[in-house]
Amino acid sequence: MIQRRITGEIKELLAEFPAVVIIGPRQVGKTTLAQKVAEEVDPDSIYLDLESPSDLSKLAEAEQYFDWNEGKLIVLDEIQRAPEIFKTLRGVIDRRRRKGLRNGQFLILGSASLDLIRQSSETLAGRIAYEELSIFNVLEISDNINEDLGKLWLRGGFPDSFLAGSEVSSLRWRTNFITTYLEREIPQIANFVPSNRLRRLWTMLAHQQGNQINMSQLGASLDLSSPTVKSYVELLEDLLLVRTLRPWYSNIGKRLVKTPKVYIRDSGILHALLNISDRETLLGHPVVGFSWEGFVIENIISILSKNAEYWYYRTSAGAEIDLIVFQKNEIIAIEIKKTLSPKLSKGFIYGCEDIKATQRYFVYGGEDYFPISDDTKVVSLKKMMDILIEM
Repeated sequence: MIQRRITGEIKELLAEFPAVVIIGPRQVGKTTLAQKVAEEVDPDSIYLDLESPSDLSKLAEAEQYFDWNEGKLIVLDEIQRAPEIFKTLRGVIDRRRRKGLRNGQFLILGSASLDLIRQSSETLAGRIAYEELSIFNVLEISDNINEDLGKLWLRGGFPDSFLAGSEVSSLRWRTNFITTYLEREIPQIANFVPSNRLRRLWTMLAHQQGNQINMSQLGASLDLSSPTVKSYVELLEDLLLVRTLRPWYSNIGKRLVKTPKVYIRDSGILHALLNISDRETLLGHPVVGFSWEGFVIENIISILSKNAEYWYYRTSAGAEIDLIVFQKNEIIAIEIKKTLSPKLSKGFIYGCEDIKATQRYFVYGGEDYFPISDDTKVVSLKKMMDILIEM
């Protein structure tokens, strides 16, 4: 039984704010979650899908519609289709505040990055809270951790892919997901992007999973300029399909590598782009190490506190840390390897000294928890997530 850990957080935010925004990629389960929350919070709640012409037409006079349904929780799905509604919401919320109606009025869903949603909703500062619904993570799957961890890594965390009846149907779902995004979703947002080139770029990024991205090289392969490639990558990032991991930037007197690394956020989509259909193929594929690294990073980021920051670290001299987390005044250095025989690299040791790491961990493919040196512990992915949550 999958338990979405975010459900309680959304209900708490609705009790504290007039409007709450849930962001996440399409098909991640935002609508199902919102309808469940709305049913529990207000049985008379109203759901509007702004991609539906009939639902969107109800908001032709949005202010009047909201006045008619005052006192009910209104769910607005796919808000990026009608961002102008945010301007109306400010006046509606402020009027209701003066009448004593304060919190839990609007639950808003969007399939775009937090930055884009915030640009549209900046007039609602102090009246709105944000929460990202990620794909399934390790802590949300069942207790059969060995089997389900491998399944989650191979299939990814989109509900329909993870819960599919077979590997074949899971891969089919992900392949259709990619095609639908390229042919339907993205043209509605950015009709200037040719789908065939974007597919090639997406696939090229999959082949370069976890590597520093070179816009010029990608542009040469696609016959596009570097600025155009950069805009396409940013589009995939805005749609929450790609994650750009920024390098550590502190001035520590070292020659730092300053180019970001790029990951396909969902491991299942990564494997579909590379036509990896089963675990045996994955374990024999050159991307396997970077696939595991991206899978671990995405799981860890999904449970970090809102004030946490994260980077990777690399110097020209060879010092390297796969993931640095800054949380609760702790500098946490994390090395990530799929191996069952962990061994600290000199690059990780030197990197930890450079950044003055206060905690050091090696996330590996096993389940045990043990020290590998005086200051570094070997942990499973689940244990690493538990440690960060408990901080």
